[in-house]
Amino acid sequence: MKNAKRLLYVTGLPRSGSTLLCQLLGLHPEIYSTGHSSPLCQILMQLRQQWSDNEFLLAQLDVDFDLVYGRLERAWRGFVNGWTAETERPWVVDKNRGWLAQIETVQDFDPDFRMLVCVRELGQIIGSIEARHAKTRLLDFPDHLAHLSRYARADKLMGADGLVGGPLKAIEALQDLPAELQQRVYYVVFEHLMTEPVAALQDIHRWLDLKPAPLDPEHLPVKPHESDSHYRCKYPHRTYASIQPPQPHPVPGRIVQELHKNFRDFYRTFYPGHLPQT
Repeated sequence: MKNAKRLLYVTGLPRSGSTLLCQLLGLHPEIYSTGHSSPLCQILMQLRQQWSDNEFLLAQLDVDFDLVYGRLERAWRGFVNGWTAETERPWVVDKNRGWLAQIETVQDFDPDFRMLVCVRELGQIIGSIEARHAKTRLLDFPDHLAHLSRYARADKLMGADGLVGGPLKAIEALQDLPAELQQRVYYVVFEHLMTEPVAALQDIHRWLDLKPAPLDPEHLPVKPHESDSHYRCKYPHRTYASIQPPQPHPVPGRIVQELHKNFRDFYRTFYPGHLPQT
């Protein structure tokens, strides 16, 4: 069973332009995008966990592994096909940070997949989060960070299980994958998307083997944004009628130094000009 549609997986670091990217992708006549984060990744991972714990299924695997495993593969693809059946457009955007850590599973059921990974200078991610927290101090973060100092909050956010550190570790792990798998990943740099949106989108369209579509960054259709209360209003997902690059956020020097020291490979790859000269 083949996928009726091709999923375009949008993932990456938080506060790195994925909402804007999905808004712009949906302007192409061959791409369908609701603009919202999708629960599909978590649903599929939960299905895998549930059937892996099912004793009847495990017993059947002992009897005829190929037959039963084939059922699981067809069920997985069938679920995805049903999920995307609402549109006739050949590409369907599915936005979820979880895809980044499941890239090898994605390859198994979608061998010709394409994944867009959003990145942004790490200090500005922290600065963006702090700027929003300054407007919502009476609400705690989903992971209860409001009582911490800025430095301690940044440390938690950048930890291996943190909101930023988790997907950042997944990006770092991509270098360990075979080259042919890495070629199915395209990095969308936030600063490029904000300052040169037309060129950035045209590059993505070419990578997807699609004809470029016209884009007027000053006149964009605005869709209802996804729920912000789900994230305690700390990480808004609003769309706008025009693209306006944000003003730089002030970031304490001590935090910047820690970011440069602890995530040097990330900076070497995406922001080499930000590293201090040695």
